[in-house]
Amino acid sequence: MIDHKFKTLLKRGVAEIITEVELLNLLNSGRILNLKQGFDPSAPDIHLGHVVGLRKLRQFQELGHKVTLIVGDWTARIGDPSGQSATRPMLSPSEIENNARTYMEQFFKVVDKDKTELRWQSEWFSRFTLDEVIKLTSKFTVAQFLAREDFAKRYSSGNPISLTEMLYPLLQGYDSVAIRADVEFGGTDQKFNCLVGRELQQSMGLPPQQVFLVPLLVGTDGKQKMSKSLRNHIGITELPQEIYGKVMSIPDSLILDYFELVTDVPDEEIAEFKEQLRAHSVNPMNLKKRLAYEIVRQFHGKQAADEAEQHFTLVFQKKETPEEISEYTFAAKYIGDGLFQLDIAPTLAKEGLVKSTSELKRLLAQNAIELDGTTINSNIVKARRGSILRIGKRRFVKIAIKETNIEQSSVNRHRETEKGR
Repeated sequence: MIDHKFKTLLKRGVAEIITEVELLNLLNSGRILNLKQGFDPSAPDIHLGHVVGLRKLRQFQELGHKVTLIVGDWTARIGDPSGQSATRPMLSPSEIENNARTYMEQFFKVVDKDKTELRWQSEWFSRFTLDEVIKLTSKFTVAQFLAREDFAKRYSSGNPISLTEMLYPLLQGYDSVAIRADVEFGGTDQKFNCLVGRELQQSMGLPPQQVFLVPLLVGTDGKQKMSKSLRNHIGITELPQEIYGKVMSIPDSLILDYFELVTDVPDEEIAEFKEQLRAHSVNPMNLKKRLAYEIVRQFHGKQAADEAEQHFTLVFQKKETPEEISEYTFAAKYIGDGLFQLDIAPTLAKEGLVKSTSELKRLLAQNAIELDGTTINSNIVKARRGSILRIGKRRFVKIAIKETNIEQSSVNRHRETEKGR
């Protein structure tokens, strides 16, 4: 039986607790619990998928408990095999350090810094001896690891599994031993790894940690879990307009999940939304606008949320161009009548406005780029100073010109001639 005061904590945004009774006993003991969650800095930046677990940690902190965030600088070198169909490339120490730096800056946009301890795996693994590694591997059998779903699928299909990947759950599990974790948090794809930690603690004479699993947030594609590698993520440090627009692009089927997992909207109100959607008495777009507003406000504040909502209404509902647009300089050749010929690819790629020239080609083929309101299908265009590029649905660029490959004096003479006509 769940205590009433813990009902939201243990039911909303929770996939599984191992074991619920033991966790309740810990919560009722009055002891400050050591809550563990690990992050492998395999890529920079935190997205909403990470936020699901971080928000739950924050709720425990509000009850007075302590969070230990583990920076997986050793496991990141292996790459988490959970859900992977192929062996992942190992990251270099410098790549891991750079990614970890951004992670550490972003953790505390969600969790309470004053109630959080940050630990690096290198604190204990850099001193590990071969003898200790052998002792660690002796705790489990190959059969136990091959019973894990993702390993089993790869083994049966003939895909390679490296021995280093089998070390991953052992290293993550030993983290729980090193910090004496009371509870470990993770997504449902971390269940095996978390249980390894629980077993390791017991084998070493420590109380077994409880395992608190949260659902995996589906990304903007509506199909797979949110991931930067799948490009279906919403980063928490993205611009407010970008976050708002991405939330508006999610399928209607995800609205309630997002409200439950990444907002503070009360359960009673979410239940009303569910009934309204069932009865078709509400336009899903209106609920998504509320959702987008709540998420932007959470990470950027009320003013930014107000502005992002206004921007969306003007640009996407009323089809208007925003008043303030960032200006970028393009190399161009003057061809007369105030027009310049230019290649948009170098500047867009250099400034990160598209991820690559390949992405630009794809957007052009999809008719997803407009110049002054007209769709273009080539990266070579004719534009004026101040022309507006619209890239996809949410990005606008004002064109500034840097003239090249032409005698400036002849340009001036040509313009004077045109003025005199």
